[in-house]
Amino acid sequence: MARTQEKRTQDKDKIEISKYILEKVPREAEVTRIEYEGPMLAVYTKKPEILVDQSSIVAEIVGVIRKRIVIRPDPSVRIPEVEAEKIARELIPAEAEITDINFDPSLGEIIIETKKPGLVIGRNGAVLQEIIKKTKWRPHVLRSPPIKSKIVTHMRHYLHSESKERERILRTVGERIFRPKTYDVGDIRMTVLGGAQEVGRSAFLIKTRESSVLLDCGINPGSNRPFESFPRFDCPEFQLDSLDAVVISHAHLDHCGLAPFLYKYGYDGPIYCTPPTSNLMTMLQLDYLDVASKQGVTPFYDQKDVRECVLHTIPLRYGVVTDIAPDIRLTLHNSGHILGGAMIHLHIGEGLHNIVYTSDYKFARTMLLEAAATEFPRIETVITESTYGGTEDFMPSRVEAEEAMAKVINQTLTRGGKVLIPVPAVGRAQEIMLIIDGYMKRGLMKEAPVFIEGMISEATAIHTAYPEYLGREVRHSILHEEVNPFQSDYFTIVEHPSVRSSIIEGEPCIVLATSGMLEGGPVIEYFKSWANNDKNTIIFVSYQIEGTMGKRVQKGVGEVTMMDNEGKMAALSVKMQVESIEGFSGHSDRRQLVNYLTHLNPKPERIFVVHGEKQKTINFANFMDNKAGIHTVVPAILETYRLL
Repeated sequence: MARTQEKRTQDKDKIEISKYILEKVPREAEVTRIEYEGPMLAVYTKKPEILVDQSSIVAEIVGVIRKRIVIRPDPSVRIPEVEAEKIARELIPAEAEITDINFDPSLGEIIIETKKPGLVIGRNGAVLQEIIKKTKWRPHVLRSPPIKSKIVTHMRHYLHSESKERERILRTVGERIFRPKTYDVGDIRMTVLGGAQEVGRSAFLIKTRESSVLLDCGINPGSNRPFESFPRFDCPEFQLDSLDAVVISHAHLDHCGLAPFLYKYGYDGPIYCTPPTSNLMTMLQLDYLDVASKQGVTPFYDQKDVRECVLHTIPLRYGVVTDIAPDIRLTLHNSGHILGGAMIHLHIGEGLHNIVYTSDYKFARTMLLEAAATEFPRIETVITESTYGGTEDFMPSRVEAEEAMAKVINQTLTRGGKVLIPVPAVGRAQEIMLIIDGYMKRGLMKEAPVFIEGMISEATAIHTAYPEYLGREVRHSILHEEVNPFQSDYFTIVEHPSVRSSIIEGEPCIVLATSGMLEGGPVIEYFKSWANNDKNTIIFVSYQIEGTMGKRVQKGVGEVTMMDNEGKMAALSVKMQVESIEGFSGHSDRRQLVNYLTHLNPKPERIFVVHGEKQKTINFANFMDNKAGIHTVVPAILETYRLL
């Protein structure tokens, strides 16, 4: 009975909004229907070119109804894809150098990849207008990436093949977002399901009387026990069937690795993240399944569940304010951590309470990314990471770190040794590639072959697909100078495992390989082959979670137990030089954490310190409370806090 009444109220609201839109839109546009689709209101029209040309009308409507609107060509007037592609190619000048054309029927878009987007757009959008007018498909123009990404291509094709299901999902999500409120806004609570007083399995549940939103859904790579590996979904506060949305801050597995698990058990709601995170997350989740299979471990979800993630993901750019529940709006901001990494801003009610979940962040510019955002409309509560929040956690400057790495590499190559750098495929790998390329070009690093192994090349391709998310120098290099530093002559992509033996036995070289914590991946083969020779060096450039093989080697153990080539556990002597250079981390050190939190605008009323080892979180919270004068709390797993 209550659901029926709710549906009636929703239909009434929709009718009133539709009536207003129809009053404002020119009749010649021939609007056929108006639908809730995800966080937007989709206006279907037989002549979309009219509304695209008169964008001020749409802007005026948005200002009144306070909902995002998208103009979609009605499916009945769209010409067949083959014909539409032919017309688009005829209208676009050959000089634009089209590299690919795809279609997204669920959005009514023709996706045009081109080396020169300006020529596709035309003067004042003239070419786009002609494409819309003659094909009734709305063009979405993308700059052709210098390196083709298999993941981006496969995801695009999958969404095309499942366009009907995608339409259903968007409509279902839209109806849930814009449902009438049952309760007044209030009783805002945060429940910690993972990622407190530890690093790994980040998951924070935000609930109001009306809505329920999960921030991150990660795993703990350092543990094989589900009770410690996964967020505490057994908590009574967490109810899968009442979950409105999942927001993923970035693609590292300790923040997104368990998202497919939700779909395995019936979740049918959306995931929100940036476009690069969507691609990187899919890549890393599939790799997680692949590594588990090779290690003989049964994962807790499969590829079907990863595909459900893809279908349900709604990408959002930085700075776009989006309704995700009747009383919650979401905005993503740059975190400076990895490509597409986001700080999550939740605006609850009409200015009632504002939460910033920083997730992992870097409050400094790097060669790869800009520094984390500090400006927000309003903030009452901050949930901050503290990976390097300990009293001793002060990193060297970026220049010092670069020089230290160059020195270690030069020393190793001079003595005839080989350099192994375990790196996460996303972020640190690309940063180190930029540094090695720059130092070798300037003659500050001894020239040697640099082999790129594992998922690094695919992750790098995704980086080049989103240059607008990169730091200004590398972005300018790719977009305006047409020089891609990731395609340096120094780099050789290892295309097949069969060539590893020649690299392992060959001349002095540098190998960048995944995984970054020695928890599987191609890096293991190099490590097993080179560990027993003291001429060689392993350089750790990223955080090593407690319990991982990388952490044990970093601590200086003389021997580790690993599986040999015959599948048996055997002792491996570690005689190679072990170096850790912390200045490359995508996390802020203690000094940067303090600077960031004290420079936030506006100043928060309360801080929750998470994502750090227990003693570090406590020390850091005490400092912020006593010295910075901001009420600071260290939550524990399963604790619930009332924010309002």
